[in-house]
Amino acid sequence: MTQQTRQKQETPEQAEAAQATAAADPGCPPAPAPGLAQGWCALSALHSRIESHIERALQAGHDLSVREFSVLNVLSEQHDGPGGHLRMHQVADSVVLSQSATTRLVTRLEERGLLSRYLCPDDRRGIYTNVTPDGLALLVEARPTHDGALHEALQDAAQRPELAPLVTAVETLAPSE
Repeated sequence: MTQQTRQKQETPEQAEAAQATAAADPGCPPAPAPGLAQGWCALSALHSRIESHIERALQAGHDLSVREFSVLNVLSEQHDGPGGHLRMHQVADSVVLSQSATTRLVTRLEERGLLSRYLCPDDRRGIYTNVTPDGLALLVEARPTHDGALHEALQDAAQRPELAPLVTAVETLAPSE
């Protein structure tokens, strides 16, 4: 794409910013027009802001990490019907962690008495994990902190023009109450 074609796609403000960047660093190519990468960066920034805000709130109030909360939450939704229990690889997929990281996390939660593991009765190679009564109690206690921190983080992000459309999209996904 030529410089002239790129400039036709840019707004005047974007072209000015690109020229200022190029003038500041002659070895730096002009910035491309906003696109998919910029959207991904905004989404990543929103996720990071939310996760760190929730992390601080859960650590301070309940000595839980976001990942620990997520594992407790996912496992609390298990039931005795068909497909009601998750194997470790399914837990890993649900909380977006590697299997080894999930195993270490589950071990830590098990050592704290928040989870218990047992062999699958139908396939002795499979291991299931259940939330203990203490784990359920902590989850119930931590949920308002989690939800409040999520709400606060979204409100804060909504004030940033580059994140506001993403916040609107997230809020649109929430079921009506």
